[in-house]
Amino acid sequence: MKPAALRGMFEAKHTCVRIVSIEEEELRGLAREVAHQMQMDLVTWSVTDGVQQERLESEAPVPNTSNPAMGLRWLSQSLQRPTLVVLLDAGDHLSDATNLRAFRDLYERVRGGSVGVGHVGADGRVSKSMILMIDHADHMPATVAAVSARYEVSTPKDDEIKDIAKAALRAAQRERGLKVEIADEAAFGDAMVENLRGLSRRQVRQLVSEISSDGRLTEDDLDRIQKGKRAMLKEAGVLEFVDAPTSLDDIGGLGRLKGWLGQRSRSFERAAHDYGLSSPRGVLLLGVQGAGKSLASKAIATAWRRPLMRLDAGSLFNKYIGETERNLRLALSQAEAMSPVILWIDEIEKGFSSVGTGEDGGVSRRMFGTLLTWMQEHETPVFLVATANDIEQLPPELMRKGRFDEIFFVDLPERPVREQIFTIHLKKRGKQGVGIDVPELGELAAGFSGAEIEQAVLGGLHRAYSKGREVTTEDIAAAVRESPPMSVTRREAIEELRSWARGRCVPAD
Repeated sequence: MKPAALRGMFEAKHTCVRIVSIEEEELRGLAREVAHQMQMDLVTWSVTDGVQQERLESEAPVPNTSNPAMGLRWLSQSLQRPTLVVLLDAGDHLSDATNLRAFRDLYERVRGGSVGVGHVGADGRVSKSMILMIDHADHMPATVAAVSARYEVSTPKDDEIKDIAKAALRAAQRERGLKVEIADEAAFGDAMVENLRGLSRRQVRQLVSEISSDGRLTEDDLDRIQKGKRAMLKEAGVLEFVDAPTSLDDIGGLGRLKGWLGQRSRSFERAAHDYGLSSPRGVLLLGVQGAGKSLASKAIATAWRRPLMRLDAGSLFNKYIGETERNLRLALSQAEAMSPVILWIDEIEKGFSSVGTGEDGGVSRRMFGTLLTWMQEHETPVFLVATANDIEQLPPELMRKGRFDEIFFVDLPERPVREQIFTIHLKKRGKQGVGIDVPELGELAAGFSGAEIEQAVLGGLHRAYSKGREVTTEDIAAAVRESPPMSVTRREAIEELRSWARGRCVPAD
């Protein structure tokens, strides 16, 4: 987090800059550094402490200024010197008319009055005051958003991650006498930085401190970093790690998709770029529900040995204006920061089905525009995998040539693939080689999806276990016969989808 970018916004004569982030302590430190560089006083307001003048560290808060309207009024009337005014979580209080009026009065004073923004001299000294708003969420009235400039805080790059990690390890060395038990420290450092990508500065510092809390640094700590990172991202609720099979042998069928992946497995190398190849950008997987689109997504991560991150488009929506779009931008920037990575958007049609209808006030349309722009322009090695069940809900712009490298259709498995799937699920449960007639089950389960075959195996196991004996072919066959597949219950819809895909998509199998 460099002060130059924030200082540049003030030097460009932005009266008010706002930052949405939970990294408040980091940003307050940034504000102090910028105020020092620009030779300005620093004043902070919060609803708990009121106005604090930080020119003198020991100076007490100004009495009777914790009320938002009173605090903002004090600021607009009392600033005499060039000052950087930092407002903490003020957005939560500006829905109140009195507080909003007080903010607008302060803004106008800073913009054009006695404490208004002026020019920055050659010596870096600014002649007037400025406002920096640090909020945990973008709960900002339109009138405030219109007169302020957003500053997006990016996640740290590799060099900064390394510096933060080194500082945390040095602190652990001073406090606990850290014992390093690593054969190749350079390789370990590179792997640690790679595993810490996509986290904020605070999270990097916290995670490195956690792994060194036992006074030892070992190879196993890389796994601890990965687990800690997953937990942090899960709490953030934007992207989540998904475990992929360790081998493509754990995935039945998908022969053409596997071949396509094999041809491109080295396309991310520098040599491929020098050869004239560009890195693959993404695929769209259409198909019957339960036929294996999720497994196909995992197959990509498995084949290329890359982490798989899932983005739930529905979870991005937020009632506050602009927050939904910000969530999507955050997810995409996080994926870029963690690259190389596979980004999986499951059932993408659910997130963008309202595009063009106006039903949600244009939120879906703006989100869709953000996604399309990112798909077209991003340069980092993030491979997008989108899955969809209902082609009619997909915006036609998404299907245009060039959006994805390829569009695959994942159909219901044919008999040889059904036999593979039966074998995989029997092996997974330790039942391979117990006399199960897999070819017979493969023929009996015509029209079954991979998910339905798995449920049939489970049903047969429950049937046998309840009778206290080993599972038989008949147990699983009974489960198959008792549960009609979706290809029967939704025959018309599936045939319509197959008809559309014929000639438009590449069969995944």
